[in-house]
Parts: sequence; C-alpha cells; structure tokens
Amino acid sequence: MPLIASFQNGGIVSLHPKGSGVVMTAHRGKFIAYYRVSTDKQGKSGLGLEAQRQAVETYLNGGSWTLVAEFVEVESGKHSDRLQLAAALGACKKHRAKLVIAKLDRLSRNLAFIATLMDSGVEFIAVDNPHANKLTIHILAAVAQHEREMIAQRTKDALQAAKARGKRLGNPKLGEARQRAFAANRAAADGFAANVLPVIHQIQASGVQSLRGVARALTARGVKTARGGEWSAVQVADILRRP
Repeated sequence: MPLIASFQNGGIVSLHPKGSGVVMTAHRGKFIAYYRVSTDKQGKSGLGLEAQRQAVETYLNGGSWTLVAEFVEVESGKHSDRLQLAAALGACKKHRAKLVIAKLDRLSRNLAFIATLMDSGVEFIAVDNPHANKLTIHILAAVAQHEREMIAQRTKDALQAAKARGKRLGNPKLGEARQRAFAANRAAADGFAANVLPVIHQIQASGVQSLRGVARALTARGVKTARGGEWSAVQVADILRRP
C-alpha cells in the first residue's frame, strides 16, 4: 500500500497509508501539495492551514493519484525567497509530479513571481481555479498584484494627508525603534533557522555527519542561506547552535 509523506518546514511529520477505496476520476499521477501561512503565529496555530489542506484533499478525492509530499511555508506573500516552495518545486521535478495549491494567492500576489514559477517547468494547479490556463493565471495574478499596489497607494495617500494636517510622522523614539528592529531581525533569523533545521537533521540522519558535508548537501538540494548564498560549515554550525 502506498504511503503519503507529510512534511512541515522540511521535516517529515508522518507517514500514513493512502485510503483503500479508489474511485476513478480525471485525477491521475503524482502530486506535491504546498501550503503557506503568512505569519509565524498563524504557522504555529495552524490558522488557515487546515482549510488549505481540506481544499486540496477535496479536489484530489478519488482517482488513481498519489500525494507524494506536503510542504508548509510560514512566510509573507511579499517575499519570493521561500525555502519550502523551492523544496516543493525540487520534489516535483524529482518525482515528475504536479504542484497543487489551495488558492493562487497562496503562492504570491506578485506577477513576476508567478511568471518565474511558470517558467520553472513545473506544472501546478490552483484548486480554486483548476481549469485555468496560463493566460488566465497571468490575468488573475496581475489583478491580485494590482489590488496589493492599490492598498499600498491608499496607505501612502493616508500618510501624506496626515502629514498635511500637521501630524508628526515617524518614530521620535529612535532607540526604541532600533530595539524593535533588532528584535524583528532576530525573529526573522529564528524563523529561518526553524525552517532549515529539519532539513539539516534529515541530512544528518542519512549518514552525513560533518558540518562541511551538511553544507555541501544543502547546496546540492538547492537550499539557500538566509542571504541567498551557498552554505559553509560555519553557517551550518550557527544554525545547530541556535536555541
């Protein structure tokens, strides 16, 4: 009986047999599921995650198919550098599988990012619009990006209006602002480490024990450092030392 491997932040959560009841539908082949939640708080609470998983499971209900793996990303939609999405795309290429997502905006509201994904050669399906062709997806992504830009423009206009009324903008307490910025950077580093640590543990479990060997394995898997570069033994050690 085939097994479904569930992944979160690069680590295996569970292995479980696929249901025995098979209803033939148009869904055939292998699929990789990708879920994204926007904040660390949502990621820990599961807010929105179960709804996405349910949508994918409902879409794939029945048929001769295999859900090879699930990848969960905790990241803002504004960022295109996503560790788990990169891993999901790599898994799709390895297993010759399709990427399946609950909603198009779970990937991004950035048109250039959608275009890059489509050019990667990995076929993907958005459950909320499964019959959309490439032109349709480009249009939907363009509309989503336009909405995002309109929100940003309205925010900018509101700030300018407040300034015109004589309201002081910005934060006069520079020291406190710097402390908050430092805390935000530390939180981002902690989040990145939490994502990549399970991948390091998987590599170590496969028999690679040296820091240099782990660094080479991360690079071979296409996993980038927080700054988008290749891994070194020192950087691997830094991740392992984090509390």
